[in-house]
Amino acid sequence: MSALAHRRVLVTGATGTFGRQLCAALTAAGARVVGLDRQPGTAADVPVLGCDLTDPTAVPPAVAAAVDRLGGLDLLVNNAGVGGPAPAELPPDEVVRQQIEVNLLAAWRTTAAALPALEATRGRVVFVASRMALLPLPLAAAYGVSKRALVAYADALRHEVGTHVGVSVVYPSMVASPIHDSTADAGLSLRGVSRLEPVEGVVAAILRAATARRAPRDVATTRRGRVELALARHAPALADRIVRRTVATRLAAGDLDAAPLAAGMVRRHRDTG
Repeated sequence: MSALAHRRVLVTGATGTFGRQLCAALTAAGARVVGLDRQPGTAADVPVLGCDLTDPTAVPPAVAAAVDRLGGLDLLVNNAGVGGPAPAELPPDEVVRQQIEVNLLAAWRTTAAALPALEATRGRVVFVASRMALLPLPLAAAYGVSKRALVAYADALRHEVGTHVGVSVVYPSMVASPIHDSTADAGLSLRGVSRLEPVEGVVAAILRAATARRAPRDVATTRRGRVELALARHAPALADRIVRRTVATRLAAGDLDAAPLAAGMVRRHRDTG
């Protein structure tokens, strides 16, 4: 019998790229699943309750309704997330605020609302972060900041509730998804900086975190990801040099010349060239 059979699972961002495939995989493994997303509906035949996760008053009743529908809760997957360009040299704007709200505060609110049910079942929480939480890239400060803060929240939560609730963080790299559309539209494609990986690998990593005998702290989604995470944690100066060299190559090739948000970097690169 599958380790997920009859497990009661709540997935945020259920109608997104990861969410749909995750709901399908969980259901196929015998779990009972309910999703949360901005618009109600279904995802891979899983019921999705409508909830604006950035609304502090909407999250607790939505989580309560999901738990009531499931008859309890064994696993929460905080999967909802948004991206977008945000240079660190520019003042924070609405794009920055939205990423912090969705990527960090929404997960915090959802987790807090779900914790009593998870503690009752000795359940688990899995956070879908990003390799950029540990290996940041320029011109995407809000995403890196929000995902690094999400990891810090997971670490604090683990210290507080880890005796009763397992806490894991999964670190995907770049997956073909609409989350990158606004970045690409701004002329800031991650081409040549980050490698695409399949959605299936991310889903498999989430399931590994959910079913391991003891909740793993950090879960990479690929072999390369494990190397990058180790590099970022144990040799951050070397990781910085690799990122700088890669970005400098793109700047020298003129890849960012047409991107207004990269104008500062382009100018400084030419000043030092």
